Amino acid sequence: MVLKKILAEMEEHMKKSVKNIHDEFSSIRTGKASPMLVENILVEYYGSQMKLKEIAGITTPDPRLIVVQPWDVGAVSAIEKAIMKSDLGITPNNDGRILRVPIPELNEERRKDLIKVVKKLAEDGKISIRNIRRNANHDIEKAFKDAAITEDAKFDAVEKTQKKTDEYIKEIDELVKHKEKEIMEV
Repeated sequence: MVLKKILAEMEEHMKKSVKNIHDEFSSIRTGKASPMLVENILVEYYGSQMKLKEIAGITTPDPRLIVVQPWDVGAVSAIEKAIMKSDLGITPNNDGRILRVPIPELNEERRKDLIKVVKKLAEDGKISIRNIRRNANHDIEKAFKDAAITEDAKFDAVEKTQKKTDEYIKEIDELVKHKEKEIMEV
């Protein structure tokens, strides 16, 4: 029972870590317009920080344009400032009611820089996965010392934590391959 709980918590944390990597990757622009590029930008709105997707409709009418239409027209300038402050390197066009955000073509140097960012995020994710494994192994060792599990169960559980670690690291590697291909696509 103790081991099931430890392994289940470990796997849940690993899934969250991979999902976080996936979310981070979706905010890296690839030269194609996607609502995911801007939806999580924080906007100062009536004294609080809100995600852009919570205060505006975001559409992509064509592959090189994102259209942001705030629910409240008074938020247009705050949204414009937030988009310009983001590290996306894009400038919105404001007509007073909606924002049009043209997505420029990426040059070769910028593509290589983005791949470096992707690899750094992936490495951080792998470190997170390994830390989760370390914590789970620590909990397994503690359960063994407290005589809650047998030595065989301990070795079996440690083996399972390693298999799950390998599985989730492989998943991160697949995400990196896919994102690299997407970024280098012209």
